[in-house]
Amino acid sequence: MPVTALVSAKSAGTTTSALALTLASRRPSLLAEADPAGGTVRAGLLQGAAAADTGLYHLAAAERTGPDHLAQVFARHLWPLDREGNRRLLPGLTDPAQAGALARTWPALSDVLHVLAEDAGYNVFIDAGRLAIEAGHLHPTLTPAPLIHQADLVLLVVRGTEQSLALARHVIDPLRAELTERGSGADALGLLLIEEGPYRAHQVAEVLGVPLLAALPFDADTAAYLTHGGRPPRGFERRPLPRGARTATEHLDAVASRRHIQQQYPAHRQIAGVLQRLTKGGARG
Repeated sequence: MPVTALVSAKSAGTTTSALALTLASRRPSLLAEADPAGGTVRAGLLQGAAAADTGLYHLAAAERTGPDHLAQVFARHLWPLDREGNRRLLPGLTDPAQAGALARTWPALSDVLHVLAEDAGYNVFIDAGRLAIEAGHLHPTLTPAPLIHQADLVLLVVRGTEQSLALARHVIDPLRAELTERGSGADALGLLLIEEGPYRAHQVAEVLGVPLLAALPFDADTAAYLTHGGRPPRGFERRPLPRGARTATEHLDAVASRRHIQQQYPAHRQIAGVLQRLTKGGARG
């Protein structure tokens, strides 16, 4: 199963989208709140229910004891998002001032998340927050750069509005270059569109020059519940956002699987290209 990082140029519903995908997954799933600006699910959807001694910051302390210790205590810092415990949350920072302590933690945490995805079959979603670019690269403190580098898919969350697209344009080239130089490749990058505003999916992909990998309906009532908690809207599972998120998770799984096969067997793409050229040549003859 893939590890998918969600990022934004500015607040664009990244956490809500990541929550919707995590809850909609048909497989066991995990949302890791890795935004250095702080997590919001603990105080929002969970309304303070998650224990104070649970979460990302405590993993930083565990990693300082030794890299293996983080893996050993990881499960203790997850919080259930459903009764069965199939969907879980790694709560984020409660204080942005703690972000500086995580520089050493990100690589070890990334390894654990990939083991969870590859060996335990989890759909892992990372809320990596707002991108901070410095000198053309991801800021080492204000972004969880190693998590983004090593993700199977990196989704830039945008809305179909002129403002959102204008902001996204400025981060795409640095992010694409970053994934090429330090990550798993520029082809990991795609868009997740929240369908609010006048721009349709094909227009957004064309304007930004990035493939659209998923789209989520704009569903204000469901988004408000995922953001603030309380009583879920009536018929929650049948509402547009949960239904759209189920479709999106299945499509993302398929995209990640194809990408994994192409990375394992790059020669197949070259052979396919040769065959395509031969076929075209034969047709001309």
